[in-house]
Amino acid sequence: ERCAPTATFSHRPVMALLKVMGMDPSMNNWGIVGGLLDTSTTIFTPRSLNVILASKLEGKSIKPNQIDCDVGRQLWLGLKPYLELKPDLIFAEFPIGSQSASAMKGYGMCMMGLGSITADGFNLIRVTPRQVKLAMTGNPTSEKKEMIEAAVAMFPHAPWPRTRGRIVESKAEHMADAIGAVVAGLASDEYQHFIRNCNANPSISA
Repeated sequence: ERCAPTATFSHRPVMALLKVMGMDPSMNNWGIVGGLLDTSTTIFTPRSLNVILASKLEGKSIKPNQIDCDVGRQLWLGLKPYLELKPDLIFAEFPIGSQSASAMKGYGMCMMGLGSITADGFNLIRVTPRQVKLAMTGNPTSEKKEMIEAAVAMFPHAPWPRTRGRIVESKAEHMADAIGAVVAGLASDEYQHFIRNCNANPSISA
């Protein structure tokens, strides 16, 4: 078993490079970043950026629950290749509750996806949208454009989506939040607990 913030631990030494991912869960645009984390310096190097897109079934005879079920299927199929890479640690921006039925449906779908990830035994560190914005810009009410600018400034060599040299903001905003989940997570107490547990049990095999 991989090293977890609770009771399972890894053989990997704290000084090792860990495979990590950051996620910005959404029913329609699930942002994801993959990269390497040097736990001795807390330096994160993004290697891949992506947005898992879910399209909606169309047709007069298609019921809303069919559409929602298919969206969930697409999201999970999009996540699977990344989970098959066996990341040591995943950071995710957890959505907060919502006041509309439509948004609450998206919230439920995101929580189901994140719950499935933990059920598969992956180590998941949770951060809030406020933590992500503070970690990236210092402003808890920062706008999407500010988040993108901050993420690009922090990681200018990451594979940002570009068209004619310009950042594609419609994709980059979700990627920036996924990166923000990593940055905020590295400053969290939960991450420190993860590292302490790994350090205290370096001999337990995966």
